[in-house]
Amino acid sequence: MLLANPEPTIEVVWQPIPGTSQELALSCPADQILYHGTRGPGKTDTQLMRFARNVGKGYGAFWSGIIFDREYKSLTDLIGKSQRTFHKVWNDDEAKYLASNSALKWVWATGESLEFRIIDDPDDYWKYHGQEKAFIGWNELTQWPTSDCYDIMQSINRTSFTPEKDSPKDSKGNFFKDAEGNDILLPPIPLENFATTNSFGAGHHWVKNRFINAAANGQIVTRTVEVIDPKTKEEVTVELTQCAIFGHWSENIYLSPKYIAGLKTDKDENRKLSWFSGSWDITAGGALDDVWNRKVHVVPRFKIPRHWRIIDRSFDDGTNHPFSVGWWAEADGDEVDVPHPTSDGQSYGANGFYKWCPQPGSLIQFAEWYGTTEIGSNKGLKIGSKAIGQGIAARELVLLTQGWCHRLPSPGPADNRINSTFDTDNDSPAKIMSAQGIDWELSDKSPGARVRGLSLMRDRLQASTDNEGPGLYFMANCVASISTIPVLEKHKTKLDDVNEKSEDHPYDMVRYRVLQGNLDFVAGIEMVFPR
Repeated sequence: MLLANPEPTIEVVWQPIPGTSQELALSCPADQILYHGTRGPGKTDTQLMRFARNVGKGYGAFWSGIIFDREYKSLTDLIGKSQRTFHKVWNDDEAKYLASNSALKWVWATGESLEFRIIDDPDDYWKYHGQEKAFIGWNELTQWPTSDCYDIMQSINRTSFTPEKDSPKDSKGNFFKDAEGNDILLPPIPLENFATTNSFGAGHHWVKNRFINAAANGQIVTRTVEVIDPKTKEEVTVELTQCAIFGHWSENIYLSPKYIAGLKTDKDENRKLSWFSGSWDITAGGALDDVWNRKVHVVPRFKIPRHWRIIDRSFDDGTNHPFSVGWWAEADGDEVDVPHPTSDGQSYGANGFYKWCPQPGSLIQFAEWYGTTEIGSNKGLKIGSKAIGQGIAARELVLLTQGWCHRLPSPGPADNRINSTFDTDNDSPAKIMSAQGIDWELSDKSPGARVRGLSLMRDRLQASTDNEGPGLYFMANCVASISTIPVLEKHKTKLDDVNEKSEDHPYDMVRYRVLQGNLDFVAGIEMVFPR
């Protein structure tokens, strides 16, 4: 007696949890996807399967991917998860993981490959120049303090696959046919950037600005670019798309309640907001986030009272990178009328006033000019010293005529390199700006000044919180300082300094003024020594 063939058994190795952000992240059609949120919704698994879904479809070696981290040791978990999952999907004859330090990649018998690599500096790009990667993954995108690495690697997000030429063929070199006898051609290969992240990290600001602030979660943002099609030589309109997708630990039915309890009881408030709640309304960077409190250090914009004697400016130079100008007032210990905060944080007197009395010697940044078109890009306006000097003079006239300050600011400390010139036939930047009526004092660049500057900033920020001793404050219109300073990354080896690869230009501008202000304040104290 012959038995009917049983139905084949299908083993499900991995599938997105139905109705969750995992499904959305796998199906999202955008070119650039940010899968963000709390810890635990399965972002890493989804990233791996986003690549794996196109393995075995006939693209072969054209489907090539790479996932980046900043350090090899941070790739360990990612590689481990890929091994646990991929080995269940493919046997050793179908897919192999090459574990040598020079390899660190998956290769499939059908030609596809997925590499695991690091990029810590934009100069690392040259290791990949000329490569083709249809899929680029980013593990914890907020690890990168600026967008430079992310942006420069877009040049390898390409493929030479042509459906009419490279679709699969039979042993005779002919395309496979469908039931009607038509050639079966694969669709074009999608070019994808898929990043996972929490909000907690040195790159918090630029990631938030580019993806989170751009649109609501799940909404695809489209921009169009006019280019010449190399094939037809005609102008075409290309659509570039991006999307942010939010994942929450509550979606993952496999998580332990004990794990969730650990997230909920984290003593670091900002980290808890990020990892447990998925909030982007945090400060997280490492160098100053533990002493920064927006409710304390950011004050509504108000007009500097006439009895505040010291009003000046400080400057950090930049061309390819942004320059930063900050205007400062020093409190004298008397009260000042401050408007109650409004929704935009900048309106003057909309809801009445309250009395505020910062400690004498406290520094308040009341205006700024940040030389960039986009905070977080770390890219400068590339304008000369004459234009900068003219721009400062024009802005100071507006501050004066609109009543934000009662006299023109005095010269303050600037990056000392503006006093140098490498061409004896040309004037230094300082001299060029002086011709526009803008003069500067020398900043403290003595040995150890960077470390002292960070320490003094921390002391002043803490003094603001404690209301004891001269503090440091920023009016709400000083957006660049407020955005970049709280998320500054610590130096990897010099723990008393910031990472100079961070967007540290407002920080340097503030540091110059704090160093000078500290000397001025100390000079006025009578020192009494024990006998």
